[in-house]
Amino acid sequence: METNENEARRIEGVVKWFDPGRGFGFVVSESGGPDILLHANVLRNFGQSSVADGAKLTILAQATQRGVQAIEVLSIESLGMEETPGLEDFKMMTADEIRATPLEPARMKWFNKEKGFGFANVFGRSDDIFVHIEVLRASGLSDLQPGEAVAIRVIDGRRGQMASEVSTWEAALKPTPDVATQ
Repeated sequence: METNENEARRIEGVVKWFDPGRGFGFVVSESGGPDILLHANVLRNFGQSSVADGAKLTILAQATQRGVQAIEVLSIESLGMEETPGLEDFKMMTADEIRATPLEPARMKWFNKEKGFGFANVFGRSDDIFVHIEVLRASGLSDLQPGEAVAIRVIDGRRGQMASEVSTWEAALKPTPDVATQ
């Protein structure tokens, strides 16, 4: 049975780089081959506006006249806090304690990638939540836009409330096992 070269293929890979400002980036397949174009619209259809360099992902890709392009993002595996430089605020907490805090729906107030931080507001609260670039990268993201809807885990840091994890808005809408059984 012949396979059509233009059929979508499932590919496991790693983000080589992604630039939200330019609207695209590239993925390197674990099985080798040419770089795969990842367009911002394909990433947005997954519910994210950016993805961190080095994040692992699963995509559907298709050969086109302009090269291999991602047509759908199936999953993104965040880098994890243990793979990024530790922030002083997290040193007194275990990974399980951090993960035990609930994901809360929030909206980005602003984020400056060059400065390495920004602030979000959890819905229903006026407090600013500090978002550090390392937390963003560990969560598999590289940048956030003002007004972008996200889900965050909030801890009390040395200088106030801060995000310990940032994920897509859709993650906040999924019921957790504890909530589903109540």
